[in-house]
Amino acid sequence: MSLQTGHLHAYTVTEVREEVRSALRRDESIRVAGNGTWLDAGRPVRAERVLSVDALAGVVNYVPGDFTITVRAGTELQVIADAAAKERQWLPLDPFGSRTGTVGATIATGSFGPLAHAFGTPRDHVLGLRVVTGTGNLLTVGGRVVKNVAGFDLTRLFTGSWGTLGVITEATLRLRALPEVDESYTLAVDSDPQALDAQLRALATAPITPYAVELLNPALAKHLDVGTDTTILVRLSGNAESVRAQRNALSRLNTVRPANPGIWSAFRACEPARALVVRFARRPSHLGDLWRNAIRRVAGGLVHASVGRGIVRCITSDADWSELTGEMWWAPGSAIVERGGETAHRLTVPQDASAAVRARISERVKNVFDPSNILNPGIMGDVQ
Repeated sequence: MSLQTGHLHAYTVTEVREEVRSALRRDESIRVAGNGTWLDAGRPVRAERVLSVDALAGVVNYVPGDFTITVRAGTELQVIADAAAKERQWLPLDPFGSRTGTVGATIATGSFGPLAHAFGTPRDHVLGLRVVTGTGNLLTVGGRVVKNVAGFDLTRLFTGSWGTLGVITEATLRLRALPEVDESYTLAVDSDPQALDAQLRALATAPITPYAVELLNPALAKHLDVGTDTTILVRLSGNAESVRAQRNALSRLNTVRPANPGIWSAFRACEPARALVVRFARRPSHLGDLWRNAIRRVAGGLVHASVGRGIVRCITSDADWSELTGEMWWAPGSAIVERGGETAHRLTVPQDASAAVRARISERVKNVFDPSNILNPGIMGDVQ
């Protein structure tokens, strides 16, 4: 293990366990990290040290015939992509940000991107985990038997828990076969609100099975060099015959233009450093209203919506904070600060009455796996 000014890098699972137990003896808290690409996300953590698992990296086991790969938590997503591509396979998980992000951080934060439209979130890709809890115990959860005797789906529980329940050290993931054809297109959008709603409904019922569908505001469309108006970006993949039929169906909805396949990488990397990113969600049937409310509140930022999932993300600056969260205009949906900009310490969004119930449940779960509250304290709110 190496130590640099309060920042420890663990090279083995044993070192992770030793550091957690040492922190318990010292009564100190730990900030859990990978490559550090998500350290500005969530609420600030009150911790004396940073424990990074970026050095705990590499492929442990890859069985192409089973479409499964086991990797250490510090393994970068690009490393997984390169290994799987040699066998014409891939991990369809594309969180926003750099491909140098680690798989452990991606799972811990529950991060996802446009491909969630077809393939779901990290919980749909993770088969098993090895985790060091806040007591220093090593748990192996998941695999083909994902529930323990108490009925908890522990793999799904640790996924998206932001390192508050344990330090992920290893993950087994489900892979997919690479599609024969992978094409992207832009679809012109009518500016009239009623026309946009009708177009979204037509897109939802069209005979297509897209891998991703994103609605872009003019600023983001311009940033990605696909136009200067509101635009829909669609990714069609599969065999050649299927993609051809889907492309024809798409062209019946409005003007369709081909897009550079690299546009999705540019899209995922479009967030400026220290940007304020807030994610809003409602039922997909209310996406039109959610979209219009969001773009009215963001002066010059980038806004996109995941069509089919009812999610709108606003990528902007702290200047738009009060406009975005001054009232619960997204109700009965949800609002989450993904990244906190320059003033993360104050960025909390109004919550409905059910938030208190969720907080009590989270506290009880936290007390099972990290009773001393030493792992990422504060990142998901205070635990008593």
